Amino acid sequence: MANTKPLRVLVTGGAGFIGSALVRHLIGETEHVVLNVDALTYAGNLSSLESVEHDPRYRFAKADICDAAAMNRLIGEFRPDVITHLAAESHVDRSIDGPAAFVQTNLVGTFTLLAAALDYWRGLDAEAQKSFRFHHISTDEVFGSLSDEGFFTEETAYDPRSPYSASKAGSDHLVRAWHHTYGLPILLTNCSNNYGPYHFPEKLIPLMIIKCLAGEKLPVYGQGLNVRDWLYVEDHVRALTRVFEAGVPGESYIIGGRSERRNIDVVTTICETLDRVRPRADGKSYAEQISYVADRPGHDHRYAIDPSRLDRELGWRAQESFESGIEKTIRWYLDNEGWWRAIQSGAYAGERLGLKTA
Repeated sequence: MANTKPLRVLVTGGAGFIGSALVRHLIGETEHVVLNVDALTYAGNLSSLESVEHDPRYRFAKADICDAAAMNRLIGEFRPDVITHLAAESHVDRSIDGPAAFVQTNLVGTFTLLAAALDYWRGLDAEAQKSFRFHHISTDEVFGSLSDEGFFTEETAYDPRSPYSASKAGSDHLVRAWHHTYGLPILLTNCSNNYGPYHFPEKLIPLMIIKCLAGEKLPVYGQGLNVRDWLYVEDHVRALTRVFEAGVPGESYIIGGRSERRNIDVVTTICETLDRVRPRADGKSYAEQISYVADRPGHDHRYAIDPSRLDRELGWRAQESFESGIEKTIRWYLDNEGWWRAIQSGAYAGERLGLKTA
């Protein structure tokens, strides 16, 4: 697909963390027209979209991707050139406590959306069929766990370990099956851990920032030796846009920030940055708040990504280092306390999740 004209982009999950960043990017940095479809579950937050909500190229529809009638209606009315599918249950700890929601949204929801997209695509003329894209956004967690060496690539075999990653692996397979069986022009991306502004505060980085500021203990799983690759969310959405504008139908692309860090090093970097930009009143380091807690059940040791294909074929590379991205993220949370305080007072208050084993 040549990026020669504004595209009509339907974004599922556009009120979530990555989805809202994508919507803000598309409205702010491109000429594309956006329909945001989101069920507004606990992690969906329309306040993340206040900067674009009155733009004439943006529209929001509250709907569940498991609702076939709603998906058929919205797709038929909007007539997208691209469907970017981000709607998902996405937190590993929540998947341990309640896996049923992950099977429903990530598997049944993806199937429902694929069925609606296929019906719509089959009704297009030949030129529109050729240019249409169904872009499924997934995670590197579908590949399982790495030892201390090696990287995930587009050729890595699937080996999911948690209810969350198993449900995302299943949705990836459904998307590929709709391409191979029915010819639907799909794109698939698997990304590493995202962080940045508007991140729901149950995830590691925003949770640690908020607990630092509250003077609370910073709970680190195990000894904090698990390794993740970190990707600044605005780098990620630039990659997503590049993929659906220029990616090859049927192909997958893996997106990473080339920023591997042990969890304990992530937490100490947050503490060191806050020591500099918002020192504790008593002059001590936030690192004194670090504590170690029982590890997550089945906690994968290491994820690491080789994103060189995306660099080589589509010319994308992360612009933020981990240190620059963390500082931008921390400053955003300091400047937008009202956003996360409102969440803490309602859906989530910082409690430990993921301790259930059955």
